[in-house]
Amino acid sequence: MRAIVCLAYQSRGNPVSIKEISKKERISQKYLHQLFQKMRNANIVKSIRGPGGGFVLARHPSLISIWEIISSVEQNFSQIGCHRETKKVCNIIDGCKTQLMWEKLSEKMEEFLDSITVESLIKDAFYGRMEAAGEESIF
Repeated sequence: MRAIVCLAYQSRGNPVSIKEISKKERISQKYLHQLFQKMRNANIVKSIRGPGGGFVLARHPSLISIWEIISSVEQNFSQIGCHRETKKVCNIIDGCKTQLMWEKLSEKMEEFLDSITVESLIKDAFYGRMEAAGEESIF
C-alpha cells in the first residue's frame, strides 16, 4: 500500500521509478518489481519505458480501491478460517460451528477495503501536510 500511495503522490502524472519508490519507502526493488508486475496485469498501474520511465497509475486514484490492489497481489487475502471455495479447508468443515462467522468476517473485510480508494488514502495521509505548506491538492 505504501508503494501505491508513494506512486500516486509522487507521480502527479509523471512516471516514478521503482528505484525511487524503493528508496522513499524502504522496500526492496526486487519485491516492488513483483508487486508492480501484478498490478500492471490488473490494470492498476502502467509502465512507461525509456529514459525517465517508470510507473504511473492506470486510472484516477478515486477509481482504484484498496481491495482491488490487495486482491491483485495477494491470493485469498480476506479468507480467514476455512472456506469451501478454496483448498484451505480443514477436516471438520461440515460440522464447524464458526464457519459462518469466518465467511461474514471475510465479506466485511472485502467491503471495507473496497470502500477505500487510493485518493482517500492520500488525502488522509497528506491533507494536513499540504495545507500547512500552502500546497494545492494533487487531485
